Amino acid sequence: MNSPKISILVPIYNVERYLKQCLDSLVNQTLRELEIICINDGSTDNSGKILSEYAKRDRRIVIINKSNSGYGDSMNQGLKKAHAKYIGILEPDDWIELDAYEKLYQLTAQKPEVVKANYYQENASKTHVVTEISSDDAGKLLDPRDNFAIFRFNPAIWSAIYDRKFLEKNEIKFLPTPGASYQDTGFWFKVWACAHKVILTPDAFVHYRLDNQSSSVNSPAKLRCIVDEYQEIETFLTERGQFSELGSRMNAIKFRNYHWNLQRLSAPLAAKFYVTMREEFLSAADEGILDPTYFTKSEWLALSMILKHPRLAYRILRLRIFLHKCFSI
Repeated sequence: MNSPKISILVPIYNVERYLKQCLDSLVNQTLRELEIICINDGSTDNSGKILSEYAKRDRRIVIINKSNSGYGDSMNQGLKKAHAKYIGILEPDDWIELDAYEKLYQLTAQKPEVVKANYYQENASKTHVVTEISSDDAGKLLDPRDNFAIFRFNPAIWSAIYDRKFLEKNEIKFLPTPGASYQDTGFWFKVWACAHKVILTPDAFVHYRLDNQSSSVNSPAKLRCIVDEYQEIETFLTERGQFSELGSRMNAIKFRNYHWNLQRLSAPLAAKFYVTMREEFLSAADEGILDPTYFTKSEWLALSMILKHPRLAYRILRLRIFLHKCFSI
């Protein structure tokens, strides 16, 4: 095999139901110069056996077997092992179009630090294209500082490829807290905080599965994980001397993600998280780092209500959640 052009990181933990579809979509890529790094995080099902079978048939597959230490540590070990110019990520319960990495790599001629695409959402038998990128933005080198919409992209870290040296130079890693969730959040914001050369494409490649009930996005128990991620982001920005420039943007994205998290939690957990959320944004308001420029009108209104009329704002939120669930049934 020639030197790999893209190293694909696949973090794996007890996903035997989906793993073959994921691996088939990788080993059959039209771009053959791939390094497929599978990090087996102490799986107790047949995931390890499936990996071994595929590795025997395809020498591009590299397996890291380790004791269970969580998603963040798995990804960091994969980053250390990668050799290619660019790094991609594919979750083991998702799959990707067979020409995806060939098309993404073709967009690296201008030496971007990140190439980002649209993606599909898969829910039962329904497929929906998540269109965050329009054709108007395609093919041009963009700087996220001049294009705040990039910061507002969903944290779909697997819908992009990243220059490996760019990640290493800026020490962009995952928070390795065992058992944590939302660890894509910190990685995603760090990427945009450091990148100056981004290429966008309206093409969609990854099929993101929503119906995996063991996925962390369906687990309401990990209450403070998203809080830990934003504390990590703030530390990262502060240590790099970027907080004065990007702190207001961070808080706008933070509100969006906190508000989403608040809506998905059960009532007792939501009440606890609401207190933490309000305290953090009261502190941000005191520090003068809440800028309405980076919020949508509805977000700014919701935040203002939470800060000024917390009980009323919470009741309205819970009513909206209740009505949404009623009409979704």
